[in-house]
Order: sequence, then structure tokens, then C-alpha cells
Amino acid sequence: MLCYICPLICIEAFCLATPFWYNAALAIVKPLYRWRIKKRAQNMAEYQQECLERFGPFEVVKNQHTIWFHCVSVGETNAAQPLIEHYLKAGHAVLVTNTTKTGQARSKSLFLKAPYQSLFQAVYLPADQKHLITDFYQKYQPKLLILVETELWPNLIDQSQQFKVPCILVNARLSEKSAKGYAKAPSLTLPMLQKLDYLLAQDRATQQRFVDLGIQQVKTEVVGSIKFDISAPVQFLQQAEQLQHDWHLSNRKIITIASTHAPEEEKLLMAFKPYLERYPDWVLIVVPRHPERFDDVFSTAQNLDLITHRRSLEQTIQTDTQVYLADSMGEMWLWYALSQACFVGGSLNEPGGGHNILEPMVLDVPTVIGPRYFNFQAIVDEFLQANAVKVGQTVDEVVALLVRCLEDQDFAQLLSQHAVEVLNRNKGSLQKHIAVIDRYL
Repeated sequence: MLCYICPLICIEAFCLATPFWYNAALAIVKPLYRWRIKKRAQNMAEYQQECLERFGPFEVVKNQHTIWFHCVSVGETNAAQPLIEHYLKAGHAVLVTNTTKTGQARSKSLFLKAPYQSLFQAVYLPADQKHLITDFYQKYQPKLLILVETELWPNLIDQSQQFKVPCILVNARLSEKSAKGYAKAPSLTLPMLQKLDYLLAQDRATQQRFVDLGIQQVKTEVVGSIKFDISAPVQFLQQAEQLQHDWHLSNRKIITIASTHAPEEEKLLMAFKPYLERYPDWVLIVVPRHPERFDDVFSTAQNLDLITHRRSLEQTIQTDTQVYLADSMGEMWLWYALSQACFVGGSLNEPGGGHNILEPMVLDVPTVIGPRYFNFQAIVDEFLQANAVKVGQTVDEVVALLVRCLEDQDFAQLLSQHAVEVLNRNKGSLQKHIAVIDRYL
């Protein structure tokens, strides 16, 4: 369960609050919430726009009676991508709400363009105060609410019943640790789960954890992960091919360090520095997970005397570039498409948890992660069993594995081959999701 407002308030609200106290707590922390939005905003206009979407008055409604997808951040948006695309192609209007800035940017980069522009709208999810959520439902009048993975908000789910909007949790995943957290608040967890109309779980362990927490088993189904049904957007493949030519990258060896958290960038840059100095044709593309850290990562690279260029300044990978800071949003597919190996972050830091490893594998990019990947335990374990991903227990091990991917072609090809085999045998979840969702349309 994710609370972007204040973790402490979230814990208290879910453990203790009636709707009155929950809304009172959110009202109390609203100034802090606004301060956090202002801190990460790049300018005043961006700050004001996000506040309008979070606290009202809300954006002009492009379409009513939409299929409403709520996706927390980039990972959930990527997971929902094939579902969203399916319904847009079928002519349905789609509304996507996100909790994070990066998720919002990802949604717009994928769908706010021809031929979907008239059918698609993406806005921030309002703060979970009852009057805001009620107003949001009244304005948009969605015909279906689809929550992606594990994003449960009391007023959001409660008002779905009040407005008679079916609410489905799709691609659901729940770690053992998260399940224990929910179990500490049965008086609130049980009513929320009982208000869900249906739950589509990635695996049996997730299904059982939700059942143990109180949802009726007949309202659940194991259908696998739709993340296995993703494909690389054509426009990014075309753009990567163009950059290969324009930036003269055909003779460069590129490693992408993706979705990183502090202090992963600093540790990896320090470990890679000797290689970057020894091999002038090597380039490290660094893609921090959170945009508010872009400047800090740039400073880290400069302090290490690494020649660094930035995407945000429209700089290119030049002949002397050692580090390329991909400080943009919504372009992860592009950086993977340029790479011969990658590290998926959030897995070396504390507490970690990891991020989606499937995107680089779809593009045949050999993939390395750190040891803390509990958010994707089932998926990673299957790839590990098939020798389709490598786990480095330390920074030095991660770097050694990435270097081997560049220097040992047979090693890299075998990883990619095994990954493709795992991907292929897990496809099909998308159609199972669609079959269930269509029952509510």
C-alpha cells in the first residue's frame, strides 16, 4: 500500500481511522503535502497545475463514462500499457490517474498522442479526502475503475460503491511483508477488500494472501502477470535506430543503469570509473528513478571527474562522453534499445525492492540486478531458475557481471535466449484480463 502524502499518516489512518478521522488526518497534513509538491516542481506553473489536480478544482473533463485506470507510478503504468492500448484501439475513452510525477509523464508519453489523443486523458489522483473523491466521481462519471497491482485507498474504493462503479484490482501482487502490514488493520482491510468486485492475481501466493486478509476466494482468480505481454513501442525503436546513426554509436558499448535510487548511482559510478577511463568506447547511461534527484546525480558524476552530458540540456553522447545522464521522463525504452547490457536499480539500495526487469528482456538486453528484489520476487525467481537474469550480491559483483556481458558474447547471448524463453511461456495473461474486464463493460 502506497501513501504519497505521508507514510506515518497513512499507517495511522489505515490502522485506526473511521472515514471522519481519516479525512481529518489528510486535512492536517495538506500543508505538508503542498510543500512536497512545491519542492519537487520545476516551476510555479507546474506546482499550481499539480495542486489543481490533487485538490481541485479539477481539470476540464475530456470524456465522461471512461474506463478509469489508476496506476501509482511508472511500473504500474507500464504494466497496464497493453490493457490501456487494447481499450483505446477498441474505441473506449480512457482516464488514467497516477500518484507520482514520473508515472504521470509515462502515461502521457505513451498515449497522449495520435491516434488516441481525443480518447485519452491523464491526471493526478486527487488526495483521498472524501469530498475530493466524491467530486471527482461526479465530474468524470467513470463506468469502471481498474486499480493496478496494489493501490488501495479507503475513500476511492468506498465511493466506487456509492456511485455504482465496478472496482477491479488487476495484475495484483502482494508480498509477504505487505500482507503482514495489512493484517495488522483487519477492521479496515477487510471492508476495503470486500468492496472490490474482483481481483486478478499474478500468482497463487498473492491470491492466498488476499484471501487470508478477507476477500472471498470466488471473487479472485490467478491469471499471471500482464507485464509478460508487453512489447516495445515502435516509436522508441525507430528513435533508437536514428540516434545510433546521428550520435555515431555503432562502435560504442553502452550499459544502462536504470531506475536507480540513492546511493546506487554513486557506488556504481565509482566502481565503473576505472573501466570508463580504460575503455573510451564505453558509455554509462544513468536513469535515476526520481526526477528530483537528477541534479544530485549529475553532481556526483562531476565530482568523480567523469565526462558527463545531459539529456535535459539536449546534449548528445559525444566521442568523449563517459556518462550520459538520461534526466528525462518517459524514455526508458529508448535507453534500453541503445544498450548491450543493463542494471535495473532499486535492488542494491536499502530497503530496496527492485523494479521491472521485463522491459530490457523484451529488447534482448542482458539484465543484472542487486539482491533486494522482493517487490518482484516471483518473476525474478522464475528468471533465475532459467538462468535468464543475473544477481550481484554487491556493487562489485554487479559491475563484474555487466562487464562480462560486454566482453563475453556467448554469456550475453545465452542470458537473452533464456529470457526470451521465459517471456514466451508466460504470455497470455493479457487476454485473460480482458475477458474478465469485458464482463463489467
